[in-house]
Amino acid sequence: MFRICILSGSKMDDTNTQQLITQIENRLKEIKDIDVLLENILSGAREIVNADAGSIYEYDKNEEILRIRYSQNDTIQKRLPKGEKLPYEMKSVKPDFSTIAGYCLKSRRTVNVADVYNMSEYMDSDHLEKRSFSFNNALDLKNGYRTKSMLAVPLLMTNGTVLGVLQIINAQNEKGEVIPFDSDAEFYLSQFAGKIGTIYEYAYLTRQGIDRLVKMAGFRDPKETGAHVERVSCFALEIYDRYAANKNIPEKERNKFRDNLKLAARCHDIGKVAVPDGILKKQGLLDERERDIMKGHTCVGAQIFTPVENDVDQMACDVCLHHHDRWDGGNRGYPGNYDYREYIPETEMPHEIEQALKGKEIPLSARIVALADVYDALRNKRCYKDAWGMTETFEEIESQRERQFDPELVDAFMQIKDRLEDINRSIN
Repeated sequence: MFRICILSGSKMDDTNTQQLITQIENRLKEIKDIDVLLENILSGAREIVNADAGSIYEYDKNEEILRIRYSQNDTIQKRLPKGEKLPYEMKSVKPDFSTIAGYCLKSRRTVNVADVYNMSEYMDSDHLEKRSFSFNNALDLKNGYRTKSMLAVPLLMTNGTVLGVLQIINAQNEKGEVIPFDSDAEFYLSQFAGKIGTIYEYAYLTRQGIDRLVKMAGFRDPKETGAHVERVSCFALEIYDRYAANKNIPEKERNKFRDNLKLAARCHDIGKVAVPDGILKKQGLLDERERDIMKGHTCVGAQIFTPVENDVDQMACDVCLHHHDRWDGGNRGYPGNYDYREYIPETEMPHEIEQALKGKEIPLSARIVALADVYDALRNKRCYKDAWGMTETFEEIESQRERQFDPELVDAFMQIKDRLEDINRSIN
């Protein structure tokens, strides 16, 4: 292990720490979605070394950039109202030897810095040259925060491919005082990082399976871009997180639901793979017959996830089938209680719904995705319409409270408008 400096601090209890690592590892193994996994890797790493903050970077080898996927900061979080998150920021940096994260990635070595505001030059033992790291304090100034100690560890796949960088900030002692990361912290965090590759690969394969289905639908439907799918899944997760905070849903229940939701939301329109091209790619509005055929995509999507083998299958089935049902049970929604297993692709579904679903009869996951999908459709350009403005979009969604949408979800949605807009701007 390469250390820029060897630091002292309070010694960590080996038995308790090893038990904690095992517990966190077992929790991570239950997570299926990559994004949820990365978020929990970061929180788990901070728990192991008792750190106030941190970020997790994902490496994009095609664009040769490091993207900050998640950032956490307990000090700043405590200043925010209940249910509110840190600002959404998807920043990317070029990995080079001038930054701590860049050096960590390029060298595949752990970097331990006592104070990022007082980094002295050091001699690279391999290259026999002096280096000095730069630190951008813009976020510190913006948030009134003081980054001090920092520990960066490379994340590697089992085949040696670089996944990214785990960057942990401000170790704390029992009194909550900021201290350097000691050699024990280096050891345990490196040990934890070494376990990530296998866990990540499992989630990666799950995501790949889902994304292949989504890609197949995307080839058929020019409106169903990868960006649209990514935005809808992100919107859905944010809406649920705020809803769960408002409802005081227990953390264990919340974590399981959001993990399944992130994957299921990506699948909401995969049933369009069975819609004829003349309808799917039509420039302009559909006539009544065409709309009745288009409705069938809900049933085809549900059929794809039948038989149900696990929780993800069940939620994906629910989302595909019911994300066009309406809270008020109106006939403009579909398919209601229609038996999706009997639907034949490319045929017309009933024009009128005889047994509409209403209110909480509609699965929560589908109610969330319905709102996320409409928001994305309004705020972004489609072949048949221009993008709506922010104000008119929010006014339209508010007008559909207790009509098209669950009123409690609309409340949650309105509470995070700025965050949703940040995501919409970032993913395109």
